[in-house]
Amino acid sequence: MKARETAIVFIEFQNDFCKEGGALYEGVKDQIKAQKTIANAADCLRKARGRCLTLLVPIVFEPEYCDMGCEGVLGPIHQNVVKTRAFRKGTWGAEIIDELKPTDQDIVIEGKRTLDAFHSSNLDFILRVYGIKNVAFCGFLTNVCVEGTARSAYDKGYKVFLLKDCCAALSAEEQKYVEEKFFPYIGEVLTHDEFLARLED
Repeated sequence: MKARETAIVFIEFQNDFCKEGGALYEGVKDQIKAQKTIANAADCLRKARGRCLTLLVPIVFEPEYCDMGCEGVLGPIHQNVVKTRAFRKGTWGAEIIDELKPTDQDIVIEGKRTLDAFHSSNLDFILRVYGIKNVAFCGFLTNVCVEGTARSAYDKGYKVFLLKDCCAALSAEEQKYVEEKFFPYIGEVLTHDEFLARLED
């Protein structure tokens, strides 16, 4: 697999998910610890920089969520974001965590407001500009935004991978479902080291 045709997409590695005091941390903290999600993702990003395209995709809303549209249109997952005051522009919670702080070797994809990162951002444009054919996904939540974005990538013609040790869901059962039941239909499930070992410079 040619490194120059490969990208790794890091979804929602933000304080509200990843750090104590974050709006959504309590729900996912056990799986973050069990999976060693942060340490593995940081290691993956460090090793991948300069070899393949590295993209960080946060989800960020206006402070009072005026960019969510009319009340009642969006479903429970967005309603919970509003209820918990998560991912508000200009807040600590919306910031990318220090362990994955972007450098000039990374691209930060802005505009994500939906579960599928392609739907509300320029992710597809960036991947195509760089001639990317292979895309690996990791982040939060495995069975929500990671799965949704990977499914969309598959439909757009990309070869897709799940970096299972760089993800977290709300439970081990949800994580296992994506790894064993869903993702094998659309791509491969690997650890980050297994994936990086396949890259040819």
